[in-house]
Amino acid sequence: MLTKANHQQALELLLRQTTPVATEQLPLADCAGRILAQDFYAAYNVPPFDRSAYDGYAFRAADVSNASQEHPVTLRILGETAAGDPPFGPLQPGTAVKILTGAPIPPGADAVAAYETTRYTQAEVTVMAPALPGANIVTAGEDVAQGQLLAQAGSRIDVGLMGTLASQGVVCPKVFRLPQVGILSTGEEVVEPPEPLIPGKIWNTNRYAFTAAIRSVGCVPRYLGLVGDSAQQIAAHMEQGLKSCDVLISTGGVSVGDYDFTLEAMRLVGATPLISGLRIKPGMACAFAMRDGKLLCGLSGNPASAMTSFWTVLRPVLYKLAGCRSYLPAEITLTLAQPFPKASRQDRFLRGKLDLSDGIARFHIPQKQGNTQLSSAIGCDAIALIPAGSGPLQAGTQLKGFLL
Repeated sequence: MLTKANHQQALELLLRQTTPVATEQLPLADCAGRILAQDFYAAYNVPPFDRSAYDGYAFRAADVSNASQEHPVTLRILGETAAGDPPFGPLQPGTAVKILTGAPIPPGADAVAAYETTRYTQAEVTVMAPALPGANIVTAGEDVAQGQLLAQAGSRIDVGLMGTLASQGVVCPKVFRLPQVGILSTGEEVVEPPEPLIPGKIWNTNRYAFTAAIRSVGCVPRYLGLVGDSAQQIAAHMEQGLKSCDVLISTGGVSVGDYDFTLEAMRLVGATPLISGLRIKPGMACAFAMRDGKLLCGLSGNPASAMTSFWTVLRPVLYKLAGCRSYLPAEITLTLAQPFPKASRQDRFLRGKLDLSDGIARFHIPQKQGNTQLSSAIGCDAIALIPAGSGPLQAGTQLKGFLL
């Protein structure tokens, strides 16, 4: 077991223990935001046939190669074709077909002139400029070519992929199922809102903060209840949660005090300890263990501390569990908008807000960055890392970080 691991060591260890959840097939209409569980190759060209880009006339480019304002070329109109019609034709030299946007190009035609560039009657169309072969034609496969790799397993089904799946006639793609993440709150001092607060009690903040955090990574939160400071009670709730959840997150009881029983509860359920404590601030107090391939996470009862552990270590693990190909956060460079006066003996993570108004990613940090001060996370969209051993930082200092 690693004791006081740094966040990178902890992340690498937990990722090695993590494999994606099982897959399922769902109706396409229910798949927005889900993670694709198969490589997706195009079975068909999109569009499936050459079609007109405009309302106009289709003809042979060779017939109008010498057309000009002084010497226009008049073609006989054979008929009309609209979107949804079968191809009209074939065309003969000196003829044209009236064509609507999206209609198939008639056999023999290789160019289209828009209405407004021609003169026309019911029987004839006059073209006053040459046209190159392929002019104003959307060719078969111009958007998607048959056999093309469109998305790899682990891709999130966004607007473009959803529509592209439909364009291939896919009605029931294979996706990763949504991971179920149990939330267990502990502590004699914690009560559920809206119970009245009496002296010494606090409302259960972590239940709701982690409900939002878990949903933000595409997982399903399952509340397992609130238990007091008892290793046996905590273990009983963990045991129950392990029956239906892929991951368990408990908050509280992970320090070394007389009423910290989470690690003992993990042992009682037969979990193998992996990590006890992180060398980060906030978020130092935590514990991670595995049982039967399922991760048990004991995070601090202090909301901001627990959430920092989630953002820096647990969030990528949940993304991998959900089947995402890209589960590690993309590193960005942030510029401090104001000084940070504290020295950092260990890695320190700051939550804050990005300002891109002048083209530089300026990072504004709320003054309240303590373990218990979750309200300072309201509206925050990025995390910055101050490396261990850093002294006070001036405005303009560049730090590495990632987006939330």
